[in-house]
Amino acid sequence: MSGSNPVELERLQQAIGHQFRAPDLLREALTHRSAAHQRATGRGKRATRGAGSNERLEFIGDRVLGLLMAEWLLERYPSEQEGALGSRHAQLVSRTTLAEVALALDIPAALDVAAHEERIGIRNTANVLADAVEALLGALYLDDGLAPARVLVRRFWTDAIVAQGRPPKDPKTALQEWALARGLALPAYEMLSADGPSHAPRFVVQAHVAGFSGQGEAGNKRAAESAAAADLLTRFGASS
Repeated sequence: MSGSNPVELERLQQAIGHQFRAPDLLREALTHRSAAHQRATGRGKRATRGAGSNERLEFIGDRVLGLLMAEWLLERYPSEQEGALGSRHAQLVSRTTLAEVALALDIPAALDVAAHEERIGIRNTANVLADAVEALLGALYLDDGLAPARVLVRRFWTDAIVAQGRPPKDPKTALQEWALARGLALPAYEMLSADGPSHAPRFVVQAHVAGFSGQGEAGNKRAAESAAAADLLTRFGASS
């Protein structure tokens, strides 16, 4: 793929209800680093990792989403305190929820990825989709401030926030309780990797219980552990 399809870019703008003043921001938000690297090396340039991809927009979009979700939760739950609000927030900004939003927006069809990554199906992986949604929020913020980003969040996260009901438990706590209730040893967490640029690190962690494991990836160790615990709970047919 030599670039994002203009038809898909227009469709996405209609879906989110915002026409970009700077269309290059939208194209950047949908450019996977594999495509950026492929174009740079194709021109005979030395490629700096992540340059030209959506990683910088993902960095700011993560903060935009965090702020807008915190704002919404304070409005929606005026009597809840930090603990309950924090557990709600963590679930709503999780990679799983972000990937679901990406599918609702049909982000996979608009992504620009390199041919070799296309063949292995990276276009539809949860982490890539989640990153693209964060980048899209970052692009909206830089294009026209918080207002269009807020519209996107409050439209496409409505089902997730309504479905929560009671505040969810932190996945690490839920996994620990699940193991103890069955007389098993406490969960153990193993760091598989910690890489990425300093402004957007990626941690990959495995959670282990009774010979089974789950894996999580996030921008910090604690969130990656929570994602790994949530993955393992899903494998056990439990939930947080």
